[in-house]
Amino acid sequence: MVRPLTPALRRTVAVAVIALPLGGCASLPVTTSHAADEAAITEFNRRYLGAINDGDIATLSSLTTADHIMIASGRPPTVGKKANDEANGRAFEKFDIDETWTPLETVISGDLAYQRGTFTVSATPKAGGDTSHSTGNFLRIYRKQPDGSWRMVRDMFNSDQPARPPGSSGSPGSGQ
Repeated sequence: MVRPLTPALRRTVAVAVIALPLGGCASLPVTTSHAADEAAITEFNRRYLGAINDGDIATLSSLTTADHIMIASGRPPTVGKKANDEANGRAFEKFDIDETWTPLETVISGDLAYQRGTFTVSATPKAGGDTSHSTGNFLRIYRKQPDGSWRMVRDMFNSDQPARPPGSSGSPGSGQ
């Protein structure tokens, strides 16, 4: 599907066309195509999801920004890289996680993108016990970095399962 050029991309193209006759006198910002950005976000998701399923805190941390915020239903937002790393560490200490994602929509506009989709997650207690299963929806916001890579800045997700009464045990939620 061909998408119309955004105003920002039109400006970038206009600057490039004007600067071409200068033959290297000016350094232009490196731009990528929409398809390249979409492929980079797909690769980001592959790495991030692999890190969740491997319990790899270092990789998860490297793929988020310092101001990363995770918003999950039923609890306050987890604000900042350190708080997110600690929350993921606690989950990985207690559970083996098997998560999958199905992106349904990816929208890229300049250096920001968002993606909406569904997830499934199974969490098996490392101490033994029944595996809990959850399905739900996610919405993520990504920011393009100066080197052209993408990092997650916001992660919001909710479960399709009915809310549990306070104090009841259940799924630890998505490991995202």
